[in-house]
Amino acid sequence: MENTGIRKVEIDLHDGVNIILGQSHFIKTVEDLYETLVSASPSIKFGVAFNEASGERLIRFDGNDSALVNTAVKFAESIGAGHSFVILLKDAYPINVINRIKAVDEVLNIYAATANPLKVLVYDDGEEGRAIIGVIDGKKPFGVENDEQKEKRHKFLRDIGYKR
Repeated sequence: MENTGIRKVEIDLHDGVNIILGQSHFIKTVEDLYETLVSASPSIKFGVAFNEASGERLIRFDGNDSALVNTAVKFAESIGAGHSFVILLKDAYPINVINRIKAVDEVLNIYAATANPLKVLVYDDGEEGRAIIGVIDGKKPFGVENDEQKEKRHKFLRDIGYKR
């Protein structure tokens, strides 16, 4: 029982890569997430990994970018929590696909959707179980935005096309 307790799994992403970390409940999750993502945009690049919690208890994977698939598998293995999934995205943002992912029948929870460095807090029961108990997404705020910073935020959203 030496592995019992809470540990922190650090997820460092490369520039231009976003992660969606969630919980699901069935082996067909990988195929359904693949279909959902590939139909979202013709230019999206992604990798999906899913930690099976029963039966063969394998890390199931798919995607259309081998580097993202391999990294998603590595992150899923590091987290090691049953029924958790990792999606890595490139050439798309979580906002472009998150509602589609939430609508997948097997998806239960979304823990994070970010490009920030992510710390996943995992509890290991010292036997065969491991669970995600929370995430640390990015860093603490420095303070409250002022009028100038608010203007900058408004401009940024329009510059990247999310507002007009």
